Amino acid sequence: MAAEGVRPERVAGVAALLAGSILLSRLLGFVREAVLALRVGRGPAADAYQAGFQLPDLLNYFLAGAALSIAFIPLYKRVKQDQGEAGAERLLATVLGTVAVTTLGATALLWAYADQLISFQFPRFDAQQHDLTVRLTRIVLPAQIFFVIGGVLRAALMAEGRFAAQAAAPLVYNLSIIVGGLFAAPTIGVEGFAWGALIGAAVGPFGFALWDAARQLRVRLRFAPWDPDFLRYLASAAPLMMGISLLTVDEWYDRWFGGLLTAGTIATLVYARRLMQVPVALVGQAVATAALPTLAQLHTEGRDGDLDRLVLRMLQASGSLACLVAAGLAVVAEPVVTLLYVRGAFSASDAVPVAGALCIFCAAVPGWVLQMLAVRPFYARGDMWRPMLLGTVVAGLAIPLYLELGPAFGVNGLALASALAVTANAVATLAMARVLHGSPPLRALSGGLLRAAAASLLGAVIAIQVPNLLHGTIGAALDLIVRGSVFVAVALPAAWWFGDAILRSELSRLARRVKRSPAA
Repeated sequence: MAAEGVRPERVAGVAALLAGSILLSRLLGFVREAVLALRVGRGPAADAYQAGFQLPDLLNYFLAGAALSIAFIPLYKRVKQDQGEAGAERLLATVLGTVAVTTLGATALLWAYADQLISFQFPRFDAQQHDLTVRLTRIVLPAQIFFVIGGVLRAALMAEGRFAAQAAAPLVYNLSIIVGGLFAAPTIGVEGFAWGALIGAAVGPFGFALWDAARQLRVRLRFAPWDPDFLRYLASAAPLMMGISLLTVDEWYDRWFGGLLTAGTIATLVYARRLMQVPVALVGQAVATAALPTLAQLHTEGRDGDLDRLVLRMLQASGSLACLVAAGLAVVAEPVVTLLYVRGAFSASDAVPVAGALCIFCAAVPGWVLQMLAVRPFYARGDMWRPMLLGTVVAGLAIPLYLELGPAFGVNGLALASALAVTANAVATLAMARVLHGSPPLRALSGGLLRAAAASLLGAVIAIQVPNLLHGTIGAALDLIVRGSVFVAVALPAAWWFGDAILRSELSRLARRVKRSPAA
């Protein structure tokens, strides 16, 4: 039987498509955060805006909104193989209808009790900050309805090998927030960003997916919570709903524990985290998203050996590139923060703590990337429980890190707790995969990663010796160019000479792609 979806040889192509979408989305994210810095700055209103997403994010997570494709794609493929097109259409309709009704009910409940829940989560907010957070929460909450329903549609499309809606969703969402910040915020303040998020969720993650699915699939709603196939879906999604992934709760921890520190702590961490997530998204998220349908198909066909070899190559290549990109970002953290954020309500003094937190966050980038990839073979095999149980244990054990390092070292302490916890989670997941699946071979993987880390460290140590030549925007731009160029000139040759064959192959492939690009 020919495999449907994305074949192994096409993973790189689909990953490139998604990486392009993610890159553009991150660029729009920079604009979004720059507009937020311009209009709101780094004070209590910025903290309230970020805290306003806490309840919506919790709702999305515990309805498996962020993991719909992970749980849905393998099941959809199995049902289609066993029951044909009619069975797959019935599964899609059942999941769509049942999840939609559940999401509507949960959203209404959280909307009604938002005041009490915000008081419980952020007890040190003053009355004005509390009221603002409640208003923002109630604006953003309905967006989760569009995220969750749109997530089901995009999962079905990706199972059919169609990734356009997945690529377009974050672009439209970010653009809408930018428009809200630029044109509504001057009149209604930070609420303009929240309304932009709501409209963007309706148009992008949901609207574009519905339009694309209507051309490819039969879209209908069926409320049937006791349907056997839906119960199979629920059983697959249950660990993702009940368990806790540190990659998700890490941001929750920043908000909760940051809310116990001085005003501006939450905003500082979010500004820095958004920049850190760029290499994570480009190197890890794109590959992981593109690979899951293929990994699921390989397992369905009984080709677990091919699955393990593909996963090892992804881990080696993406992990090594993550070391290089993370070190490069740390080197230019200060000029990047200055160029992106320092304007309007965001002063030059605000850039210092954000840049410091960003440097520490960069140490977590390889861990983020490896964790994203390490869990995919579990999901492809339909094994959701064990990685999520492990993640829940690690997330629980990490809480003392945040409680100790936050009060002791402030913003930097919380960033350090994040880096340590995420790295530990990745190491534990890889070790569990080795024990259960016999792959990946940890010695081969760690050897390549250490070589890439050494080359990255060499480039960073030399690049940071470059002194600041000028102050202000011009000085930041010059620092970015000079330090970045020094890092590239040192780290890339070092990675080529000291890296393993996989890293050299990836660097050669990237070089060829750059040469073929229109800009070249």
